[in-house]
Amino acid sequence: MKVINIIGRWVFGILCTLIGLYPIIYLLADGNVGLLTQKSQEILESNLWQIAFYSHIIPGGIALLIGWLQFSKRLRNKNMGLHRTIGKVYVVTAVIGGLSGVYLGVYANEGIVSQTGFTLLGIVWVITTLLGYSSIKRGDIEKHQQFMLYSYAVCFAAVSLRLWMPILIMTFKDPALAFKIVAWWCWVPNLIVVHLYWIRRTNQLRSSNAI
Repeated sequence: MKVINIIGRWVFGILCTLIGLYPIIYLLADGNVGLLTQKSQEILESNLWQIAFYSHIIPGGIALLIGWLQFSKRLRNKNMGLHRTIGKVYVVTAVIGGLSGVYLGVYANEGIVSQTGFTLLGIVWVITTLLGYSSIKRGDIEKHQQFMLYSYAVCFAAVSLRLWMPILIMTFKDPALAFKIVAWWCWVPNLIVVHLYWIRRTNQLRSSNAI
């Protein structure tokens, strides 16, 4: 079981790092790539949309790239100052990425279902991040850890989306339907898993130890 956990952490870290660095492609590419190839010329010519897009992928990529380090007990125990610095950078980049994501969600492809899913993703990301930050400012470490777990679960949607999208396309043979599903499936299950596997289990262990 210990070996499985170690492998799992390494896979988790590698995925977060790779997708966190993915926005570099948009900065280096000569012409439209990725999501930009799926947008209308009218949207691509919108300065506001362009600002929101790069304000989402760059800060969001940084948040994904550094956020997973915060769950290392070794890092917290050895260098609390570094933990706090990374945390502050994460909060700023997550809030910027989340707010710009809310705007981009309104323009998501495939209509109201996907638009609502991605817009709510951005809202939940911002709210959980700010609640996590306000909790630590009050000295409530338990709530801080819980809300930041929820925050990063939503941030991890960038990875989940890329893992699930090809599976959903192969399953339903309909890219449009797959996109509508993944707009919700890339983040809602993440929150459920975090709540059931980490938050509730941790609370149960604390309750049993207190008896």
